[in-house]
Amino acid sequence: MKARKAINIPLSEYVKLLYGYLKPQWKSMLFLMVLLLAALGMQLINPQIIRYFLDTAHTESSIRPLLWAAVLFIGVSLVLQVVTVIAAYIGENVGWIATNRLRGDVAAHCMSLDLSFHKSHTAGAIIERVDGDINALANFFSNFVITLMSNVLLVAGILVLLFREGWVIGAAMSVFVVLAIYAINYVRKFAVPYWGKMRQMSAEFYGFLGEHLEGTEDTRANGATPYVMHKFHSLLRRWLPIRQRAFYGWASMWITTLIVFAIGNAIAFAVSAYMWEAGAISLGTVYMIFYYTELMAKPIEKIRTQMEDLQKADASIMRVRELMETKSAIPDDGPGTPLPDGPLGVRFDRVSFGYEEGVTNLKELQFRVEPGQVVGVLGRTGSGKSTLARLLLRFYDVREGSIKLGGVPIRDARLKDLRQRVALVTQNIEIFQGTVRDNLTFFDDSIPDARIVEVLTELGLDGWLSSMPHGLDTQLESGGGGLSAGEAQLLAFARVFLSEPGLVILDEASSRLDPATEQKMEAAIGKLLRDRTCLIIAHRLATIQRADAILILEEGRIVEFGSRVRLAADSGSRYSRILSAGLEEMLV
Repeated sequence: MKARKAINIPLSEYVKLLYGYLKPQWKSMLFLMVLLLAALGMQLINPQIIRYFLDTAHTESSIRPLLWAAVLFIGVSLVLQVVTVIAAYIGENVGWIATNRLRGDVAAHCMSLDLSFHKSHTAGAIIERVDGDINALANFFSNFVITLMSNVLLVAGILVLLFREGWVIGAAMSVFVVLAIYAINYVRKFAVPYWGKMRQMSAEFYGFLGEHLEGTEDTRANGATPYVMHKFHSLLRRWLPIRQRAFYGWASMWITTLIVFAIGNAIAFAVSAYMWEAGAISLGTVYMIFYYTELMAKPIEKIRTQMEDLQKADASIMRVRELMETKSAIPDDGPGTPLPDGPLGVRFDRVSFGYEEGVTNLKELQFRVEPGQVVGVLGRTGSGKSTLARLLLRFYDVREGSIKLGGVPIRDARLKDLRQRVALVTQNIEIFQGTVRDNLTFFDDSIPDARIVEVLTELGLDGWLSSMPHGLDTQLESGGGGLSAGEAQLLAFARVFLSEPGLVILDEASSRLDPATEQKMEAAIGKLLRDRTCLIIAHRLATIQRADAILILEEGRIVEFGSRVRLAADSGSRYSRILSAGLEEMLV
């Protein structure tokens, strides 16, 4: 019962979706409606032509009326086919434009959600929402309402014409239509819940598949392939019965439709035979009744398939709605207070934060970094170093206290402005499928090529760039295929300095570099960090030799903060003890 209740989508939800995404295409929708109404009229006219042909064949000696009737029938049929093709094309075009707009809105919404959402949902599960669920809505958008209305009007038109031939046949076929629609809807409600479960299972499966395909190298290196395949087959075993039940739901609707059509033909045969025996109708009328009965099967079948599409749309609309109603843990932009130009000072004022309720990862951090200062952040794994960086970018919001950049509370700045002025480089580098230029500028056409080449030269990548067959227009593979770890890391540095940030955060950014590459990079960073504030998060002591100050975290608390030179000279400081003993393992 819970599953059925979950798919109970109110009518207003359908109206909201249709109005919001089809309104910009109202001209195409209007033209589509005209085409479908024209097709409806031609479908109603053809049986009348056939009746005239049959009745005239018995009474007229001239063949001319029969030829004209045949030509008219063929002409109407051909025009009907042309109109049907055009309507199908327009309907599909309308549907894809609408679904692509919806897909774009859902993708943008996902991108706006905070990291806690993305950590609790795999990439595959999100892709299934953005693509799979919205694909299921294609027919809903393309012609659901217009096709449903035109088919209802076609059924109504047939019934009106049958009532004109006699109230008995009209009443009999009306009862048949009511019972047919009732039967189809009755069977439909048993099938609906399984479509929702199948969409959910599909998201879980593709989420698992995407996660493990991405981690194939680690999986194979650690001998975990049997486990992954076991999980793969267990998911398929769970998916199969759900898919079977969904298929049984579809099959039950299909079988019900066949039975209903058989009953309709039987009713038409019985009533027509009775009226013909009574002399109430002609032979042409008998054929017309059968023709209309067969024609009625098409709109009822269409209504059935529309209901089938609707049950798929039910599940997808529900899941898309749930996703769109998911709110980011990061509140909306503040009043938009601009951040000052130049290097940004950093101030943490009694900041506390935890990823989960009841857990505190950072505890009352209180420190200040002057504009242009370089601070080395040290601590064991799990001490809160990377969390500190995420808070500065507002990937998460503090639980208590406040953070200021350049004297401006980060909650008062727009997220876009904040993330343009704060740059983060980690050891995990993302290289996208695109040109070297696009990977460095993130599609910002305002950055001139001369500036890109200048930065690459500062980082010692001018030789690498000259080896690229098409220079900045050379295509890079997704994931950085063909690049060494050092080259990918240096490209990440180039991205940062092309964005002209006021604060740079290097989170273990040189950990993947070999000593020779790291030495080359260190020489360039000295120039590139000029007039910028920098936080260097590191495990290795050599990485922070350029730091003006040292901040040491332990279990989310600051245990030491001060000038690097002063702390190194103070034999009682923790930093001095680390230096004198060379105990870098204290930081791991």
